[in-house]
Amino acid sequence: MIEINKTAGIIGANGYTGSELVRLLAFHPHVSLSFLYSRSNSGTKISDLYPDLVTVCEMDLTDQPEEVDILFLCLPHKESQNWLARNPVKDSTLVIDLGNDFRLDGNFGDRNFIYGLPEINKKQLSGAKSIANPGCFATAIQLALLPLAEKGLLNEVYTTGITGSTGAGQSLQATTHFTWRNDNISAYKTLTHQHVDEILQQLVSYNTNEISLNFIPWRGDFARGIFTSSTLKTDLELSDIEQLFKDFYADEPFVKVSEKAIDLKQVVNTNRCVIQIEKSGNVAVIHSAIDNLLKGASGQAVQNMNIAMGWEENLGLNLKPIAF
Repeated sequence: MIEINKTAGIIGANGYTGSELVRLLAFHPHVSLSFLYSRSNSGTKISDLYPDLVTVCEMDLTDQPEEVDILFLCLPHKESQNWLARNPVKDSTLVIDLGNDFRLDGNFGDRNFIYGLPEINKKQLSGAKSIANPGCFATAIQLALLPLAEKGLLNEVYTTGITGSTGAGQSLQATTHFTWRNDNISAYKTLTHQHVDEILQQLVSYNTNEISLNFIPWRGDFARGIFTSSTLKTDLELSDIEQLFKDFYADEPFVKVSEKAIDLKQVVNTNRCVIQIEKSGNVAVIHSAIDNLLKGASGQAVQNMNIAMGWEENLGLNLKPIAF
């Protein structure tokens, strides 16, 4: 029998990914929120920090975690390990980490974190008790390249990707202020982005050839969303590449391969990834778009929870994009 009515807690509920989880779980039919943890905002109502949560969730933030069935860690990168070391969690609790602590090395004490990209690890995620949620850029780029990797067709790949300001987190930085970000675009972490190792770790397990990924991320002048374009050489016809992608994602509820031009507004506020392929001569370009806070973070975390708990994969995630 499928278990329902599980309790959940969010560590770092005051941040962008934490507050997105609040929005999603408030309407999830099988989950009830037990606590929202925040050291810096303890005693404050979550709806006072995020007025859009008025009538949706008006729980007080707390610095006292409780035992729950499902625990989401929405902490700055490299802090999840420290939090778990200070706050032991019972073995039966499903822990989903949205940081990057366990993506490359999933071992932590008696826990072995499964890499949570559902499109490739669904069997391993079923029944899992420890899940490492993928990074946002890593999700968009992997979904754009995995069908080719499975056929051993990747060699040299050049990828550009642009992301919204929420990808940098809630803490104010010089590059997230409106006056700097508005009407502005800039490259950052050129060829050195932290998600490259994560992406390659997964792709090389499929691809028989050595892969070189040259990734240039861009800061966009918008709040949320990621749009990537990956360029590579292939002798396959465009129609064959499109069919390859459609076959690979045929049973995936959140990935859509489009023959028409795609845009960011198709995915913002959803857990979807849309992919489009273009080709000229022997050069192909694979475009992919996701919402960095949903398919790139909190939405994918709920998708992983659903799979781990044996629930319908799209439960609580049938979201409509904001088209205008």
